[in-house]
Amino acid sequence: MSSVDLLLPLLIVGPLLAATLPIALGLWFDRTGWSVAGLTTLGLFGAAVSLASVVYTGGEEVHHKLGGYPRTYGIELVADEFSMLIVLLVTAVATGVLAYTRRGGPRGNTFYTAYLLLVGGLLGISLTGDVFNLFVFLEITSLATYALVASGDGPESAVAALKYLILGTIAASMYLIGVAFVFMATGTLNMLELADAIPAAESQTLIRTGFAFIVVGFAVKVAQWPLHTWQPSAYQQAPDGVTPLIAALVSTASAYAFGRLIVTVFEVEYLAGMSNAAAIVLTVGCVSVLAGTVLAVIQTEVKRMLAYSSVSQFGLVIAAYGVVIAGSSETAFIGAAIHLVGHGLLKAGLFLGVALVAASYGARTVDEYAGLAKERPIVAGSMAVLLLSLVGVPPGVGFVGKWYIALGAVESRLWPVAAVIFLSTMLTLAYAARLLEKMYFTPPAAVESPRASGPVATDGGDADAAAEIDRADAVSVGMVAVVVVAALGAVALGFSGGAFADLLEPFLTEVFN
Repeated sequence: MSSVDLLLPLLIVGPLLAATLPIALGLWFDRTGWSVAGLTTLGLFGAAVSLASVVYTGGEEVHHKLGGYPRTYGIELVADEFSMLIVLLVTAVATGVLAYTRRGGPRGNTFYTAYLLLVGGLLGISLTGDVFNLFVFLEITSLATYALVASGDGPESAVAALKYLILGTIAASMYLIGVAFVFMATGTLNMLELADAIPAAESQTLIRTGFAFIVVGFAVKVAQWPLHTWQPSAYQQAPDGVTPLIAALVSTASAYAFGRLIVTVFEVEYLAGMSNAAAIVLTVGCVSVLAGTVLAVIQTEVKRMLAYSSVSQFGLVIAAYGVVIAGSSETAFIGAAIHLVGHGLLKAGLFLGVALVAASYGARTVDEYAGLAKERPIVAGSMAVLLLSLVGVPPGVGFVGKWYIALGAVESRLWPVAAVIFLSTMLTLAYAARLLEKMYFTPPAAVESPRASGPVATDGGDADAAAEIDRADAVSVGMVAVVVVAALGAVALGFSGGAFADLLEPFLTEVFN
């Protein structure tokens, strides 16, 4: 067994084992969690880069059979050109968000235990080659996310976590029922074995029923309208240091898993012959795109606005999967992969920017962002770049993903999908422009601002001045730097859009030929 093969289980087992250390060390030391999480995520990122170099330069998948058992009966881990995009995103974002939590919190050891459990679950989703273990890692991810959302102050966070728990449990149950139906029809759980067994299964009714349950389960996990209601509450009520992580990665990993099942397990050719499969997936995605953007436009609270934006953006990915099924479109699949990575980076940067603004400027609603560009020019400039990329303005990565998806729709003669993408872009511009207008063109004095609502001075001094000092102390150079890096990364990935297609070429050849 080569050292490269060992990287696969290490990427999953590493954070799960490291998650025990913050609590264990907390018996003797206070606040050791950040150091443990920092060292672990840095090591994971290095391992991910090493594994990615093997996958992309060698052009071959890396497999690891746990315990040496055959994949028919055992558990297999697989790293290929598609999964490594998500692995790199997970490890990079998990490392970057720690730059905020060091100063901005949460800081408790139990928080970093849940943080590392979440990272381990996300990496498991990305690398598993088994549909049942995909369920296991989805549940690890969900349980950690419930805890992280509930770690916020006040009862609202607990209510949001409870709503997420109820809907997340229903989603997981739907997926597991679907897997059970598929297992009954085929007798295997391995993804590659299923790809051969599903078309040859005697009971195609069980297969179709299983796929229907899986679609419903992932519609909740990916927050597709009208099953999206957990997401705005979770994003809004989670601590500011938690929202960037879950917004960038949790639904992204679920959307990746759904795409993996489409192209690897059920396969495009089989689903194309399944009655109404493409129509259902396309409808779910397109409705979510429009509903999400409309709901985002009418929001006044920035975190909630960006949460509804995620409903729309993930709808675009699901619609791309529908185009893949309907037209066997490689172009649409490339667009979905790019959009998954790009949206993860954009939302990580935007929610980190929102957290910085709340900590240093005391603003949480769109109107309260008035004059931000004058007082916090670097953060405002970075957020402006990220917002424009989210809209789809070139050369941002958001443009590249939308371009490939729209092009795939046009090539497949699915004109309504292309129209939905255009309309959603206009609506995205509407809510992004509102925020940009407040930051750059509205004077601070024109709006009654809450910036004086910080800690009150107790020595008879100026309370507003004390609040500004406290807020300035709450922000570090590292916190600002990670938002700037996200903005620069969005532009850099936009310029390298064609490279995504080249990286995915071996995977595309295997899936579509």
